[in-house]
Amino acid sequence: MIYFTSDLHIGHNKEFLWGKRGFPHIYAHDEAIIKNINDTVGWNDELWILGDLALGIDEAEWNRVFYNLRCQNIHFIIGNHDTDRKIDKYIDEYRLEFHGYVDMIKYSKTKRFYLSHYPTITDNYDDTARSHVINLFGHTHQSTNFFNDNPYMYHVGLDSHNMYPVSIEQIIKDIDKKIKEKEYG
Repeated sequence: MIYFTSDLHIGHNKEFLWGKRGFPHIYAHDEAIIKNINDTVGWNDELWILGDLALGIDEAEWNRVFYNLRCQNIHFIIGNHDTDRKIDKYIDEYRLEFHGYVDMIKYSKTKRFYLSHYPTITDNYDDTARSHVINLFGHTHQSTNFFNDNPYMYHVGLDSHNMYPVSIEQIIKDIDKKIKEKEYG
């Protein structure tokens, strides 16, 4: 199974972040996110993190958090808070597979996903097309799944998925439902 998430902000000790997400402090925030990932994503599954993994985190906290992630296949796309030092640590110490600023994956015969931290228009959205390039993104911290109600721009961030990663199957269901809503009003 393939899962996506973004904007974990592990160690980002700002009340406007963890408080808005419903946590009493950063430690409860970080513990819940790691637990939610481990409860959802299996050892052999793939987890794609589309940016902003951690901020303001010290060495002991890095190790406590990242060595507790159970998934062995973690992919990473750069976000606006991901520094070169952090990226080096993600690659060298925490077994994350680095993909730069963007990547694309194909799923089934007709589903193509453009993975980025930032929302990106990726298709002309011609309704007669058999397939579209669907942008999966984070960054916006929005509570809704679709950027500007666009069925081909899907937010995978924790803030729109109750602090859990979202599966590719759920993303496809949500997109199909949104397209039908737009077609039939």
